[in-house]
Amino acid sequence: MTSALKNIIYNCKQATFLIEKRISGKITAAETLQLHVHLAGCSVCKVYQKQSILINRVFAGFENADFKLDEAFKKTLTEQIEKEMNKN
Repeated sequence: MTSALKNIIYNCKQATFLIEKRISGKITAAETLQLHVHLAGCSVCKVYQKQSILINRVFAGFENADFKLDEAFKKTLTEQIEKEMNKN
């Protein structure tokens, strides 16, 4: 298996990035193919995709001004997310 194909198949961090990018409507044809290949074999990212779509639908009607998080909470949340993402 080529190195490029291994990177697509086994890179959940890249796949979650592409999922979010696709939800925002800004994904290329090549990225769509990469994501499709990854999702074909990764049940975890499939669940992530479903959850992300649901979250976006739930919060679609809210304005950005409706949500304010303090900086300490944002930092802690970001660190926890990065820690979990780096486990793969």
